[in-house]
Amino acid sequence: MTRSLVTIDLGAIRENARTLAAMQRPSELWAVVKADAYGHGAADVARAALEGGATAICVATVGEAVPLREALPTSRIVVLGPTTADEVAVARRARLELAVADESVPEDVPVHLKLDTGMGRWGLAELPAPGRSVVGLMTHFATADSDRSFASEQFERFLRATEPYAGRYVRHAANSAAALTMPETRLDAVRCGIALYGVDPRGQDATRWGLRPALRWESELAQVRRLAPGESTGYGRQFVATAESWIGIVPVGYADGFRRDLTGTDVVVADVRVPVVGTISMDAFAVLLPGPAERGAPVTLVGDGMTLEAHAAVAGTIGYELACGIRVAPGRATREVVG
Repeated sequence: MTRSLVTIDLGAIRENARTLAAMQRPSELWAVVKADAYGHGAADVARAALEGGATAICVATVGEAVPLREALPTSRIVVLGPTTADEVAVARRARLELAVADESVPEDVPVHLKLDTGMGRWGLAELPAPGRSVVGLMTHFATADSDRSFASEQFERFLRATEPYAGRYVRHAANSAAALTMPETRLDAVRCGIALYGVDPRGQDATRWGLRPALRWESELAQVRRLAPGESTGYGRQFVATAESWIGIVPVGYADGFRRDLTGTDVVVADVRVPVVGTISMDAFAVLLPGPAERGAPVTLVGDGMTLEAHAAVAGTIGYELACGIRVAPGRATREVVG
């Protein structure tokens, strides 16, 4: 097999979209596929999400949207990030919808006015009277995954500002965390990203929502070594054997997205869960084996019970970052799409 194989299960994407769409009804499900669908492949994921019940596709930039328009000529595509004047012309030709976060509201292209209710990032301080190009009103939660009380305050601000326009424009506020745990925020549409990929936005177990991880990451043992007491593996001698130890070397490292701060997490070698030890380098990391193993033995980095959420807990980050950081570079890794 390839030294690093990332497999994307589009069946899981469809299934997750069906689950989320059923959970949100009568609100619409809008699938967020920015950053190449969080590393899963934007065009393939967008198609699968639409097949599973999503009614629109969301991206961060016009540059992300244009190739999707070519792949999805009739689908609704919403750009959530800011745009320049030059990009507005591109968006008009590509029949995109734009989120507008300042007083410059373009004409002749559908726009969503974005109200800043507490995120402190993109957004209008006050909602102006919607003009003829406005089709939606939106906001974005800062703490739906960590502080529901503040998210509720944001939601109340949004409701007060947009209530006069209820029924006239699509109102949308909920991200994955809010869509799953704050049903009152669903309004006319929800924008689900990480949940679509079967990753829990709160870093817990996504299966509790009926969601299935869509990404699997595999490699193999490139070398197996016996260490005598006092011998070490890796930069800085961060792992020194205190007894006779068997070490497996996996040809994946931080250049592939397996970060240096994942030392201490687990992977699966030939159906056995083993710890990652020593310093993770650019092109390799070591695992502590229970005994001798065959070179070429399969290694599962994500899958077989090893989740992005569990790895993220070890690294002190979030599953989003790990998913986006997995690199499929020529000569180093392969991405396969199934389902």
